[in-house]
Amino acid sequence: MKANIPNSNAVKKVAIVDDHPMMREGLEQLVKAQPGFECCWAAGNLAQAIEYLERTKPDLLIADMKLPGRNGMELIKDALSIVPSLPILVISMYDETLYTQRVLKAGGKGYIMKDAPRLSLLEAISEVANGGIWISPEMSRKIIHAFSGKQKNEAGDGVHRLTDREFEVFQLIGEGRSKSEISESLNISPKTVDVHKSNIRDKLELKDAASVLRHAIRWLEIQEG
Repeated sequence: MKANIPNSNAVKKVAIVDDHPMMREGLEQLVKAQPGFECCWAAGNLAQAIEYLERTKPDLLIADMKLPGRNGMELIKDALSIVPSLPILVISMYDETLYTQRVLKAGGKGYIMKDAPRLSLLEAISEVANGGIWISPEMSRKIIHAFSGKQKNEAGDGVHRLTDREFEVFQLIGEGRSKSEISESLNISPKTVDVHKSNIRDKLELKDAASVLRHAIRWLEIQEG
């Protein structure tokens, strides 16, 4: 099925998903100020975003990586199940080294840090809305070097070895979530949570659950700066 890429001369409808009101409003104003773009809706969580998406399909979805209860990876998968050709740009405060490739593999078309210059954000919005892919020049170099075998993965803490689901569990552990809370949040059984925890422990070469918890908390603190 041919992708429904918006006409470059048409006004492009942009949807925004971010749980921080000030960030959400700032992105809305930025989009509205650009010729050829308009904000069709803005949501503060995944459930609200899916509800809006089923009603009004945008030409571009800008989504935060961290959302209440679930994360941007889940939003990408859910959004693409509703609109398979939807261009999605993820904007986040989290390290692009860890997230960019995960976002692209999940079907996203771009990843940009929240502290990126305004012009870079505008470039990313335009590029992804017009059917392209946008990542920072630095991240592009890292990916090229990694594929060419010239550079080892720089995420020395081992987190890069986790699968997407293990990564989600790891983040929730760092937030202090209990097994039952993780189970409910990710819609998986408590037994499956235990399996993921065991895999995380092995991949990060940690000796026990307490070590995993300490590592996850420390890692999340570093990511949130």
